[in-house]
Amino acid sequence: MSVDAPTSLYLDPQIRDWVLFPITLVMILVGILRHYVVVLLQSPPKKLSRAGVREQRALLRSQILRATSSKSPIPPAHYKALSRYLSDAFRLGAYLKDGPPNGDVVSSATNALTDPATMDGMMAGMKTQLVMMVPQMIIMGWINFFFQGFVLIKLPFPLTFGFKSMLQRSIDAPDMDVRWVSSLSWYFLNLFGLNGLYRLFLGGDNSADSSRDMTMSPFASAGASQLGQPQDFTKLFKAECDNLELSEGQYAWAGEELDVKVLRKYGKLLPRSD
Repeated sequence: MSVDAPTSLYLDPQIRDWVLFPITLVMILVGILRHYVVVLLQSPPKKLSRAGVREQRALLRSQILRATSSKSPIPPAHYKALSRYLSDAFRLGAYLKDGPPNGDVVSSATNALTDPATMDGMMAGMKTQLVMMVPQMIIMGWINFFFQGFVLIKLPFPLTFGFKSMLQRSIDAPDMDVRWVSSLSWYFLNLFGLNGLYRLFLGGDNSADSSRDMTMSPFASAGASQLGQPQDFTKLFKAECDNLELSEGQYAWAGEELDVKVLRKYGKLLPRSD
């Protein structure tokens, strides 16, 4: 009784030298080149004007004052004076970057399509996505045109039949062992498998990570820029006035009866009996 032995394939060594190694080397070099092109395309962040920094710091100062109101290190008189000063300044628009509003003119947030900084961010994001996607499309077309149907390598570990469609793209051979890898499948394996190598040589926050190309659209960064459009500080300051008034009711000085607490801690006074 004879049992059919599995059919073995013997690959020409020139396939390894002229197909397998070139595809891997080209993908490594393109990934490194793409990283440095993206770095060159990124423009340095624009500095805020002095009035813009003053506007943001005033809001931050008020938020810190509210956050520490329950155990504030500021004495009561100074706390109330500071809180009322900030409330009046916010209400009058003294800290606004463009100055106090004139008359009944209501200021509004800058439109993302008319703000130069937002438009620059959108264009930079689209150029970055273009640099990340076009090389992969060119490499895939190059492999499909010159190496379509090539069998390149056999994986050294067993796999189930479910991996056949992933590892043997562009090869119509139902009886072939699952462990054989086609040229197009080798491209996809390198597309995700080289990310660890990129992180080793280029750092964790590199632009050669190809997994982001499959999950991000060319307009994803444009949408992020629209979400991060300039805030309307007029509305924020009005809301902060209400928050400051509420925090005054929760105010408690951290130095209240501090001398009594120190004396009681070191045994100079009897503990309080509740």
